[in-house]
Amino acid sequence: MNQRPTKPTIAQLREICQPPSVTGRSNAEHWVADLYLRKLSPYLTRLLLKTPITANGVTYLMIITGVSISAALQIPGFLGLFIAFLLSQLQMLWDCCDGEVARWRDTQSPKGVFLDRVGHYLTESLIPIALAWRLSEEGYELLFLGALISVLILLNKGFNDAVHVARAYASLPKLADSKSVGEAKSLIIRVARAPFRIFAVQRLFHSVEMSILILIFAGNENLIRIGLPLAAFVTAGHLVSILSSRKLDK
Repeated sequence: MNQRPTKPTIAQLREICQPPSVTGRSNAEHWVADLYLRKLSPYLTRLLLKTPITANGVTYLMIITGVSISAALQIPGFLGLFIAFLLSQLQMLWDCCDGEVARWRDTQSPKGVFLDRVGHYLTESLIPIALAWRLSEEGYELLFLGALISVLILLNKGFNDAVHVARAYASLPKLADSKSVGEAKSLIIRVARAPFRIFAVQRLFHSVEMSILILIFAGNENLIRIGLPLAAFVTAGHLVSILSSRKLDK
């Protein structure tokens, strides 16, 4: 393990914990991290480093916070929606800090990556069901639709991991984290995908975006009704995008 200062400055933390290889990744950084969370996270990371908590321990906090978003949606009225929104921001802050703690202590591990994936899978798949449950007085049809959205979210997220699994089984090297790898080989598909660089509907099913929409639209049932065809469209588009790219090429 590398020897680090016991009382690091924020500048030292940024140098070690936020290298360009992390902040410059094409797909890993959420816009709220770029916008402000990476500016705040070193201050929380410095506090965490004064405690015995491990990087995986911080990831468990991220998981608990993420699941709590769905619990907050069961609180009646605007309060529950607002708490869910705040929890989504806190979840992403923990998500920044667990990697920073791991990089500072040089304790990155496959277990940490696994727990991170589990946290996001759980958080994002539970939110549509939780919203539908909140609205269940309107009928169980919404609960069924919410469950279908959750299945599509899990499938959509699973596609990314399935690419890495497929490459590992084929004894291929790890994908480079660059936008060029994900570019479609077909001109038609590249043109079809172009509008979604601006109107990024594929991002609507992240916990942050879902909590923002739920807050803005006051948990309206149409979020479920419109969300299902959108989720189906995003999932189908993601599958076509992967199959038309170089991600599965030898």
